Amino acid sequence: MQGKRSPARRPTMKDIARRAGVSESAVSFALNDRPGVSDITRDRVRRVAEQLGWWPSTAARALSGEGSATVGLVVARPAATLGVDSFFLQLISGIQEVLAERHLGLLFQVVEDVDAECAVYRRWWAEHRVDGVLVVDPRTDDPRPALLDELGLPAVVTGGVPDPDAEHPGLSTVWADDAGAMASVVGHLHALGHRRIVHIAGLEGLAHTERRIRTLRAEADSRGLSGVRSVPTDYSDAEGAAVTRRVLESAEPPTALVYDNDVMAVAGVAAARSLGFAVPGDVSVVAWEDSALCRMVHPWLTALSRDTVAFGRTAARELLALLDDGPAATVQVPLPRLIERESTGMVRGQSFAPPAPPGGPGGHGSSARIGSSDSSS
Repeated sequence: MQGKRSPARRPTMKDIARRAGVSESAVSFALNDRPGVSDITRDRVRRVAEQLGWWPSTAARALSGEGSATVGLVVARPAATLGVDSFFLQLISGIQEVLAERHLGLLFQVVEDVDAECAVYRRWWAEHRVDGVLVVDPRTDDPRPALLDELGLPAVVTGGVPDPDAEHPGLSTVWADDAGAMASVVGHLHALGHRRIVHIAGLEGLAHTERRIRTLRAEADSRGLSGVRSVPTDYSDAEGAAVTRRVLESAEPPTALVYDNDVMAVAGVAAARSLGFAVPGDVSVVAWEDSALCRMVHPWLTALSRDTVAFGRTAARELLALLDDGPAATVQVPLPRLIERESTGMVRGQSFAPPAPPGGPGGHGSSARIGSSDSSS
């Protein structure tokens, strides 16, 4: 009988020293880019290490204080909602692309709330588990930036810090203009004659949710719209459908619905149809995140489109810059673009002439172009 095969032995510094004809201390100096060996010896040692397939031990690097070759990402959201959320899948894809270029690992964890997330950061820091972290879902009252400052753990916040005036020397931000994106959605719907708009929003307390809600109110006020409101949810298809049914069964149902992600928008279309509402004949639908889901439902959904994979790449590159001792930075990604499809249309009974611009008759505001493929300006 064939015996059990033993696992392959990893090459060591002693193997490299023997092959290169130098001492183990010379190998350590060469591989850690320290003074003490000549350039010729350094090149020979590195060449031998590559031939043998040697890689540094991340555990040894952590114990010596040289780093873990790993970055962390903690998400404090209900785990059940993440599996169908295209945003996080694409964000992580972009992050992983950049980390792979530097042979860095990504340590990912899902927790119940921000307190649990802070506990994870403290444990990772104490155990030397990660060299830095990527922070998502900034809160309106967020304890994480101050904690990361206290720990001295480099971090990049995707979505921007709630208080941009606060000093965070080891913390960079990558953010999108949620206010500008919401303004483009309201402008598009207003041009189609919609005056009763319900925003089916995400989690309360998230900074970007609050920015979208505030912008919706401001846009409604500037246009004299009274039938406009936001309803927070947990981002799930179940709550998206439940809220859709509730608002459509009200005494004055909305003529347009804006959903904070693609999953809720698709569930909302199904819920509207179950109540006998036609899309867009009776109610128009806009999804915040464009994805394949928006093109798998009939009618195809009007949606805000952005390159979320590129968003992830940008966040990862900013974190690597911090790990390379670069300064903290604030980076804005391009404004999401509104892609008009079949799920939005004129309100029934409205003429096809665009309504008067904000400011009343004779005003000089701009109006959306009906049928345009880009109305995000």
